[in-house]
Amino acid sequence: MTTTKETVLEIDLKALKHNFEFLKSKINPNTKFLAVVKAFAYGSDAAIVANYLQELDVDYFAVAYTSEGVTLRNAGVTKPILVLHPQPVNFDTIIERCLEPSMYSNRVLDLFIACAEKHKQTNYPVHIKFNTGLNRIGFTKEDIDPILQKLDTTNSVKVSSLFSHLAASEDLNEKEFTINQINTFKNIAKQFNSKLNYTAFLHMCNTSGILNYPEAHFDMVRSGIGIYGFGNSKTLNKHFKPIATLKSTISQIHQLKTGDSLGYNRGFIATQNTKTATIPIGHADGIKRQYGKGNGFVIINNQKANIIGNVCMDMIMVDVTNIICKEGDEVIIFDQNNNAENLAETVQSISYELITAISQRIKRTVCR
Repeated sequence: MTTTKETVLEIDLKALKHNFEFLKSKINPNTKFLAVVKAFAYGSDAAIVANYLQELDVDYFAVAYTSEGVTLRNAGVTKPILVLHPQPVNFDTIIERCLEPSMYSNRVLDLFIACAEKHKQTNYPVHIKFNTGLNRIGFTKEDIDPILQKLDTTNSVKVSSLFSHLAASEDLNEKEFTINQINTFKNIAKQFNSKLNYTAFLHMCNTSGILNYPEAHFDMVRSGIGIYGFGNSKTLNKHFKPIATLKSTISQIHQLKTGDSLGYNRGFIATQNTKTATIPIGHADGIKRQYGKGNGFVIINNQKANIIGNVCMDMIMVDVTNIICKEGDEVIIFDQNNNAENLAETVQSISYELITAISQRIKRTVCR
């Protein structure tokens, strides 16, 4: 008998622990582990995930934006938090909340040094981001001497780490490119650290890097998608357990006659007598319109029910003509067996996009 009465996202902490321990087993015991908990911990719940990983003694956290770091501090997270893409307007907050910013351009470095000096900081921890091929943000090797010159003029900041980001570590067809990135970073780090009077620690690997490039584990590794249960390949996924189950319930069942239409813009026209179920989740909750018109599906009583018509803001309709079900029955949008990657693939998307889109208005529950 189902206990699901509304749309909920269940967060499985046992699965989270499993994924964390599996990834930890792939690194040297002395290598630090950073958990990426940006985007509400990839659509789950950043406070719940981070506090549990803190109990498991994760070394570092990373978020994209300052506000995400503030949320973690407010939730009781005391471990170091790296802000990957800080904006200068938030530098005062970063210092006030003991967050650690990534420095990725001369402008950002200059402005943060000025802010740290204003706050009378000494050796405030910063992390220098180098671009080795992803070409999003980051310094280049030509910036090494200018960075060091800036650092020589102040004692307000101290470089905790040097880091970069792999562009295609999950694609072994791009191994040559990835190896070149790793070697470029090694050369940059060697040159940079040789001119410091201390040694900044190094990190480069994401989840796929942890699994595919052990030679690049350096002093710390970073994992985002892996701790949430995905390994970026069918082969590696078997080692992970998705931590999130998105489920709902059947609100109402309709019987359509041949020629009847369903939903906005008459997105579905019945070509035969059709039984449909309406479910209280829609594009405002992260199930985007591309999942409609037969592309996406849900699971009802262990059977696949295709989403038909256009996805509404707060509802989807599915075809249950051949499924024995009733109003109030449980509906699985994704879980460990029919995971988010399988659903995302129906619209040529990826697990990241689907899970991070799950609305914060959906109730979160925790399974321990």
